[in-house]
Amino acid sequence: MTAIPPENYAQTLADDTRAALPPIAGERELLVAYLDHYRETFELKCRDLNAAQLSERAVAPSALSLHGLARHLAGTERWWFQQQFRSADVPHLYYTDDAPDLDFEGLEGDPGEALAVWRAECATSRRIVAEAASLDETGVQLSSGQPISLRRIVLHMITEYARHDGHADLLRERLDGATGR
Repeated sequence: MTAIPPENYAQTLADDTRAALPPIAGERELLVAYLDHYRETFELKCRDLNAAQLSERAVAPSALSLHGLARHLAGTERWWFQQQFRSADVPHLYYTDDAPDLDFEGLEGDPGEALAVWRAECATSRRIVAEAASLDETGVQLSSGQPISLRRIVLHMITEYARHDGHADLLRERLDGATGR
């Protein structure tokens, strides 16, 4: 097999600060590494943009913005790790029954603050996963009342971030032309 020349590899983001993913590791270490990689990818997609750019809905007709994605991801972290896995009695961040899409539609406030809330929710989620004895521990899936494993939640969050990092890629390219994985 012929090696692929390095110049033909997918370009990475400028000033990429993400840790390399482990090529060999146990299940828990790999899943946590991938989830954090995707979290850090979202962080990089938001880096060096001003408030107006973060809130711009740059890919018409979509209502997505990086600000809205930060709000959505913060709420998703809380929903899965605190409310469902830990059964914590904490309020929703950007959701009401009357405005279920408030995370994307209600862009009042400072996007920097929304990113800070998202970072804090990620830190709480990391702590919850680290404190769990096993990925087999369960919480209660609120939609069904059935048990749900931490493994399933982590896998769900990996797919959630992978999807929204793709959205962030498109938004960032439209905002300032920055591309890279």
